[in-house]
Amino acid sequence: MRRADRLFQIIQVLRRTRKPLTADAIAAELETSKRTIYRDIATLMAQRVPIRGEAGMGYILERGFDMPPLMLTPDEIEAAVLGAQWVMGHADPALAKAAQDLIAKIADTVPERLRPFVLEPASRARPDFHGAADSMDMVQMRAHIHAGKKVRLLYRDEAGRNSERIVWPIAVGYLEAVRLLAAWCELRKDFRSFRTDRAIEAHFLDEKYPERRETLRSKWRKTLSWERPQDT
Repeated sequence: MRRADRLFQIIQVLRRTRKPLTADAIAAELETSKRTIYRDIATLMAQRVPIRGEAGMGYILERGFDMPPLMLTPDEIEAAVLGAQWVMGHADPALAKAAQDLIAKIADTVPERLRPFVLEPASRARPDFHGAADSMDMVQMRAHIHAGKKVRLLYRDEAGRNSERIVWPIAVGYLEAVRLLAAWCELRKDFRSFRTDRAIEAHFLDEKYPERRETLRSKWRKTLSWERPQDT
């Protein structure tokens, strides 16, 4: 690996984590020596890249540091295209169109030598979602998730029982055959996952839920919500 490429990869490795990484960990990932990482970190610091830390304690990249967004490796390009292909076949129409536009933008901006990784990728995602049909407005649901607003669901469980819930939506997950809405349920006073194909109606309310969205998401992550049983 060229030194310039390695310096860029060190920044990428640090960018991925919020915890300090030791030179040993960075060296293992980049398949080089710890001494080389120490030297490269010193070079980056001298170039005013905001890296904090010291030998033996670990290093962390301060937030707010930015680099040209399209300095992509071939593997990163294939990963982005594969993810966009998956979104095109699984997500709501607005996200599917955005994914299509993303691929076109990457193809237009990467160097000519990297364009085959966009237009002729080695990996491909299944083009369509053969899951349970549902009528939930995913565009509006995503808007409410970002806005931190409540949704009133008329929901039918697996036994055919109907119930009405006020939920605080957190995220939409795509499993092999169904979509799941992760949310805080005011009725259960706990996090629940709702199959979107079992939602009879969804009313999008103007009322915001009282907790900060970031705080709610942090609590939800600790519950491993997608692995929890669906609400019954």
